[in-house]
Amino acid sequence: MDFMSDSLFCGRRYRTFNVVDGFNREALAIEVDLNLPAPRIIRVLDRVAAWRGYPSKIRMDNGPEFISTAIADWAEAHDIDLVFIQPGKPTQNSYVERFHRTYRDEILNMYVFKTLNEVKELTDNWVREYNEERPHDSLEDLTPLEYLNKYDPARNSNWM
Repeated sequence: MDFMSDSLFCGRRYRTFNVVDGFNREALAIEVDLNLPAPRIIRVLDRVAAWRGYPSKIRMDNGPEFISTAIADWAEAHDIDLVFIQPGKPTQNSYVERFHRTYRDEILNMYVFKTLNEVKELTDNWVREYNEERPHDSLEDLTPLEYLNKYDPARNSNWM
């Protein structure tokens, strides 16, 4: 999981919180808003866990949102190992970094957004297409959902 930022046409900055499954490269969540504090991140993670179960570990950087005691307490309560990449080594979280490039090229850089609702709507449509319709070379030319269904998700997927 990781964050990205961009700006609306008026210049106001917004952020996206992206959660990607490390097994099948599925986009599990993209939360878009002006401010994404730790309690909001926890709500997003709980929402994902409600349909995917809690992961055994989560890989992330050392950003201020992730080193909060709220995230640490949440992870401990759900027996989740937090795996922090080394500072300045984004390749240690390469799946989400690769996902960022695709999302930026195909959505954030492709459109000029006037409102957050526009960002959210286009993002939601893109995530559905990315997960359900688009084959990935690294997944045997299957979509993320097809790849997950082909293999035992309980044994192979940590979601992040």
